[in-house]
Amino acid sequence: MTSETSARVDRKDLRRSVFAGSVGVFVHWFDWAVYAYLATTMAQVFFPEQDGTTGLLSVFAVFAVAFFVRPLGSVLFGHLGDRFGRKATLSIVIISMAAGTLMLGLLPTYESVGIVAPILLVVARVIQGLAAGGEFGSAAAFLAEFSPPRRRGFGCSWIEFGSVGGFLCASFAVWALHASFAPEVVLDWAWRLPFLLTIPLAAVGLYIRLRIEDTPEYRALEDMNNVPSQPVVEVFRSNGKQFLQTVGIETFMNSTFYIVLVYLITYQEEIVGVPADRAALLSAAASVVAMGVIPLSGLVSDRVGRKPVLYAAAALMIVGAVPLFLLMQVNTSWSAFAATFGLAVILAVILGTHASAVAELFPTRTRQSGLSMAYSVAGAFFAGTLPYLMTWLISLTGSSMVPAFTMIVIGVIGAVTLRTMPETNGSNLLHESDRAQRRAAVAPEPRP
Repeated sequence: MTSETSARVDRKDLRRSVFAGSVGVFVHWFDWAVYAYLATTMAQVFFPEQDGTTGLLSVFAVFAVAFFVRPLGSVLFGHLGDRFGRKATLSIVIISMAAGTLMLGLLPTYESVGIVAPILLVVARVIQGLAAGGEFGSAAAFLAEFSPPRRRGFGCSWIEFGSVGGFLCASFAVWALHASFAPEVVLDWAWRLPFLLTIPLAAVGLYIRLRIEDTPEYRALEDMNNVPSQPVVEVFRSNGKQFLQTVGIETFMNSTFYIVLVYLITYQEEIVGVPADRAALLSAAASVVAMGVIPLSGLVSDRVGRKPVLYAAAALMIVGAVPLFLLMQVNTSWSAFAATFGLAVILAVILGTHASAVAELFPTRTRQSGLSMAYSVAGAFFAGTLPYLMTWLISLTGSSMVPAFTMIVIGVIGAVTLRTMPETNGSNLLHESDRAQRRAAVAPEPRP
């Protein structure tokens, strides 16, 4: 069955699928990152009556709200993807994300409408959160099923290449915003520009996703008349262990992601004392470094396996977190760059491998539902709350090393989860459960 489905994929289809999978992730994370990078500005626009720390906590609380609705989006889009195909959900997700971002860019401020403004901000973030619940599962299932088995790690790595590219463009957009406008102009109206820039990007992504075919693996299920009617129920009935393993790996990835590419810019501004424009440039440097390492990590995982690469990242995190954050607090140009560089490399090693590792755990019948729900649970209950939690803990304890200690815990979670997982490099995505379902579907009825 692997050779049959692989024969359906030509080089042009493969290039188009990689671009289709990564472009939506790019748009999604551009939207997400702009909000995080403008946290200080958003606090003044929507929560002006609160002091600096309280305003930031409010902004990050709204940030976390979007994570708590992700599981709802994951159930919805996971069901649609496993029931009706990957292509449909890829298109719906990018439309929903663009709608929430457009609303956010057009919101009235607290100064003009009072308490209604932060309420509408929550609504816009809820729409984005529902869409985000379906993005990773859709893209990961799509690219895993389109990639040749021996290059699946490399193929899936482009999901995170797109996500970090979104962060890179977001950091550049925020830097350009602060460099082009006076602070009072940014607070008045210019903060809207990065959000509105998303709309043409989303239109391009939608156009590309509408022109792709569904994956060979999913079409194979359709040919076998083996599409599940209740994929979400089937995940918990037949793939509970794989679901928990994916939650662990995605907690490992997401938590590191949000510390390095979301919270770090606020930490450098508020705790270390790095100017806003230089913090944005450091974030851009971290994104460039990560984009260079991510495909290499995917390639290495295709050669040596998923687990050795992820074990190496966990070890680097546990050993290196404290020294890197101590180095950052020296607060010189070279020390800040070196610390940011080190954290970016650790993150990139995880990003290049995690998607293929978890996609290979699930059978095709439930792959999108399992990936979407596990990813969203990890984001909602662990990663999404980290910016709020670390801001609060630093304020409570007075310790600027809270993020370093958090990363050590995250590394341990990753290593413990890996201990429970099989090595799946090069495995057949049409798992035994798919074949068993197929045999049941075509078996003749017993004679009376």
